[in-house]
Amino acid sequence: MAYRVIVIEDDPVMLEEIVAVLRRSPDFEVASTYKQAHAAINPSAMFQPNLFLMNVDNEEMLDMVPDFVDRFPKAYILGMMNQWDPLVAQRVAQGGGTGCILKPFTAKDILEHLQVYASRGKNKPAKLISFFSPKGRAGRTTLAAILALLIAEKTGERVALIDADLQFGDLPIFFDLEPKRTVIDATQDIRLLTPVTFAPYFYPIKKGVSLLSSPDRPEYAELVTPEGLVEVVMMTGNIFRYVLVDLPSGFNPLALNICRISNLVFITTMINSGFEIKHARKAMDMFAQQDDGRRKVHAVFTRVNPFTEENRKKISEQLGYPVDYMIPNEYKMISVANSGRLAQGLPKDTLLMQTISGMADKIIAAKE
Repeated sequence: MAYRVIVIEDDPVMLEEIVAVLRRSPDFEVASTYKQAHAAINPSAMFQPNLFLMNVDNEEMLDMVPDFVDRFPKAYILGMMNQWDPLVAQRVAQGGGTGCILKPFTAKDILEHLQVYASRGKNKPAKLISFFSPKGRAGRTTLAAILALLIAEKTGERVALIDADLQFGDLPIFFDLEPKRTVIDATQDIRLLTPVTFAPYFYPIKKGVSLLSSPDRPEYAELVTPEGLVEVVMMTGNIFRYVLVDLPSGFNPLALNICRISNLVFITTMINSGFEIKHARKAMDMFAQQDDGRRKVHAVFTRVNPFTEENRKKISEQLGYPVDYMIPNEYKMISVANSGRLAQGLPKDTLLMQTISGMADKIIAAKE
């Protein structure tokens, strides 16, 4: 069955080209065309369209995406752009649109974009989640990896892991992978990519979970700019419903820029001596200075022993902030992660896994 398409494009030359492309394909039936969104929204109902192509470079059309979503909840709504703009794509997602596509395009391009967006999950903005630690060996990477697997399993939606620890990233080791493309390639190419051409940069780990790997040589980290990584993360949100970013330890422009655009930031610290709590407090103080710091920044302490509410209160008092999550010590899980077998099966009967599973539930339930 062909898609019944409404095209809304204010450039008459481009409109003619788009219609010609659609009419040459048996997969599409042009129901009607309009130059303005407000002129299209009411008459379109008589055609029972299941696909809208809207020029979201036009501010009026971009503003009306939510109106079309409300009026035609079962239809795909693709925003058309002349040049990829991550902020415009984000607004389309926030309005409930299916996604965006670059002009000019072929009929095959439309089908590929619809397939990518359909497999992503709900037509809602991606949840961007950052994992930050003041120092290394905090359990940050293990936590991010396990949460990615659990969120995908619980939601059935696509989850991306981005290893942004550019010098010493361990995620490829956790999953015993040697990806051919890395975050370096992605940042170098991102201005030339669309969601469809960007998707192959991710290596599938398990059903619903994919990895964008760190580079295999530390000196390559200098090739990544904070701005380039932000563009990569935002483009990733067009392909995946959840985007989990494992950041390098310590404050630097790269980590701060990713935390700035994230919905949630987990400051992860391992309990070993009193110094870790002091470092975590400095990190919490810095984030608390931001307007939304305490709303989206959460303290996580790993390898906590004894794993008791009394100990949580004690750590919270020393930290000066609530301890939002505590993770118990579990040597069995550390062994699994270090062996590269993390995706082959999680020992769900452990207290650690039950605790992280509860954390995943809260992430999923968090306000969009």
